[in-house]
Amino acid sequence: MTNYELVSGLETHIELATKTKIFCSCSTEFGGEPNTHCCPVCIGLPGTLPKLNRRVVEYAILAGLATNCEISPVSKMDRKNYVYPDLPKAYQISQYDMPLCKNGWIELSNGRKIRITRIHIEEDAGKLVHQRGNTFVDYNRGGVPLIEIVSEPDIRSIDEAREYLEKLQTIMRFIGISDCRMQEGSMRCDVNISVRPAGSEALGTRTEIKNMNSFAHMTKAMDYELNRQIDLLESGEKIVQETRRYNEETECTEGMRGKEDANDYRYFREPDLVTIRVSAEEVAALKAELPELPGARMKRYTGELGLPEADAQQLARSRRIAEFFEAAADGVKNPKAAANCIIGQMFSRLSTEAEKEAFDVAITPEQLRELVMLLDAGKIRMNLVKSTLEKMLDTGKSAKEFISESDMAGLDEDALKAACEQAIAANPNAAADYLGGKEKALKAILGGVMKATRGRADAVKAEQLLIQLIKK
Repeated sequence: MTNYELVSGLETHIELATKTKIFCSCSTEFGGEPNTHCCPVCIGLPGTLPKLNRRVVEYAILAGLATNCEISPVSKMDRKNYVYPDLPKAYQISQYDMPLCKNGWIELSNGRKIRITRIHIEEDAGKLVHQRGNTFVDYNRGGVPLIEIVSEPDIRSIDEAREYLEKLQTIMRFIGISDCRMQEGSMRCDVNISVRPAGSEALGTRTEIKNMNSFAHMTKAMDYELNRQIDLLESGEKIVQETRRYNEETECTEGMRGKEDANDYRYFREPDLVTIRVSAEEVAALKAELPELPGARMKRYTGELGLPEADAQQLARSRRIAEFFEAAADGVKNPKAAANCIIGQMFSRLSTEAEKEAFDVAITPEQLRELVMLLDAGKIRMNLVKSTLEKMLDTGKSAKEFISESDMAGLDEDALKAACEQAIAANPNAAADYLGGKEKALKAILGGVMKATRGRADAVKAEQLLIQLIKK
């Protein structure tokens, strides 16, 4: 049996977080009653004229800079002609041969770079709503500004496709140009797939899976389509170039229509919009707006701060989280303690990805730093840090509202020994289990010591003393 290789490229559509649409002043806010965020311009009434939203161009340039693209000093808008109910003008204003950004790349964790052919700006179409055998059109989404990020066919596995898309999502959120919420349609992608014999350089016939709006559906669709194409080739059949959809119920891809080529859209220059010119000074000013990007922060967190890679990845997932962590860890001896507080207790209070992205917590990073510095100074132990942090998150008050001078005094050896003896006496079964070889039983007794001392005991010293006392 021939070994086959996946060849894939993604066309990722991202809604930009502007307050108004790309060619008019209608709101881009998600939701709302159908057809209430519309005007004559965005529903394509005759005689209306579009006016390009300057912030759309700036956001697209930021996206290009963050993905290592060249910024075109001159670009233009084009008409992409097709007839479909969600497109009232019967054409979409997009960019064709002169995109705003080109020749970029995203680096994966395995060191491979996925090349980005282009990033261009365009308007979104409306949304079709299917109810009880009828189809309705909601044009609220029509005219919402998009960037389309088109990759080269450099992706060689489903895991690489997922990582590439996740990195795009994180970067676009980080630079503040989109919330990239796939469940709301503000980030979605078309997946182009072909297969070829391993070692071959020739490209196979590709199919396109439209409108993937979740990572889970994308990976399932790619897996099905990959195996479908291999089965066809193994059976001696030909793969047809076509556009397909993913059926969530059957977990299969289904044919929709023959795949269009560029000449099918009869592109020509948009006559109602002027040429877009971007100066080197404007690009430099926008580059200065960019924050340190997630990949660079992760390397700094692992290299300079000594954090594990998994922790660094969690903290760099959102700009608000990253900035909170850096302010909390500023000047502390143990940045890992600040990271543990955020990833553990704070994240546990934020149940959704949107809540973690917003990272709206009751305390300031300075309050967390004050708590961690008490730990650094040896005035409190980690158990007391955890219990105090819970109270701080409940009330928004600082650590010293809950930690007394006696809490920070620590325990002398006699007090620690007395607490250990009391804990052993209160847990005779656990002591017997430990002597019988059950190592975990010691944790129950240690928990009693820490509770009785309100976290003031040194857990390492207490554990050593418990072992000595139990084995007497």
